[in-house]
Amino acid sequence: TRQEVMAVRNGVGINEVQNFGKYRVKGEKARAWLDRIMAGLIPKPGRLSLTPMLAESGKIIGDFTVSCLSETEFQLTASYGAQGWHGRWFETHAEPGVTVENISDARSGFQIAGPKARDLLARVTRADVSAEAFRFMDVKRMTVGMANCIVQRVSYTADLGYEIYCDHMSVRHLWTTLTEAGQDLGIRPFGMRAMMSLRLDKFFGSWGREFSPDYTPCETGLDRFIRWNKPVAWIGKSAAMAEKASGPKRKLCAFVVDANEADVVAWEPIWLGEEVVGFCTSGGYSHFTGKSVAQGFLPCDKIKDGLAVEIEILGERRPATLVMTPLFDVDGARMRG
Repeated sequence: TRQEVMAVRNGVGINEVQNFGKYRVKGEKARAWLDRIMAGLIPKPGRLSLTPMLAESGKIIGDFTVSCLSETEFQLTASYGAQGWHGRWFETHAEPGVTVENISDARSGFQIAGPKARDLLARVTRADVSAEAFRFMDVKRMTVGMANCIVQRVSYTADLGYEIYCDHMSVRHLWTTLTEAGQDLGIRPFGMRAMMSLRLDKFFGSWGREFSPDYTPCETGLDRFIRWNKPVAWIGKSAAMAEKASGPKRKLCAFVVDANEADVVAWEPIWLGEEVVGFCTSGGYSHFTGKSVAQGFLPCDKIKDGLAVEIEILGERRPATLVMTPLFDVDGARMRG
């Protein structure tokens, strides 16, 4: 896993995007429908956005990437494991003039990430992928090798990266094209264990851990993606506005843990003195920094940078420090550059 992590941070790594749930939303009323279903910004053509999808209660039922391919066609991506309830939610709120198609297995592909990712992409397409022409959070249709692809400039690794989607019949060709072109760049496949280590460097949350129907946007930090002033009465707005006004009682935090032989997984108690004040949502080992990292909830009045706590791992209380500055790419220069 460490070798895969370092391949991404120092060169370029490649990872499948099959594990995303994917939906094609089409129709004259697609934008209006998405504006009601999603709490965040619905982007303009050629752009993508991150947005929570809320229940009427204001709880999180999805964290989505919304990509605008045209005024009448969008691609949504979210957790592959949440297709069942996301599909039912879309059906419950269906409207004439909008079609929603689950294309999770029809559309697949790869993400490439790392400081040499742009060099690799430039080798396999005639499209202009310079930083000026292909900005962070842009989405473009382009030919990669001989495959028709949708390419998004975004990456869960918190590094410079691209998600490249194609028809499932083109996946083998896309793999060959990318891996052969990246040999002298040191391209290496990386798996989900490496991905989960990479995302901890930037304190990115994970669906089913930090983001779930048990939590709200203001508790988890997803409120930064809500477009509060949207003129549309989006689902969950009144509950979310009420929570924003009163403020959440707890918030998600990140910790560096003096772990022993095991890292945080989830649900471990967080101790402050002799009192349990919170719990962990996920954690793991940051191979890039050589530190054990955890995320979890604390009461808002306890949160401060450098706070010393203990996290109980396998019955042993281990010292931990609350950290507010990401361990990698603090100013986002690499990811956005």
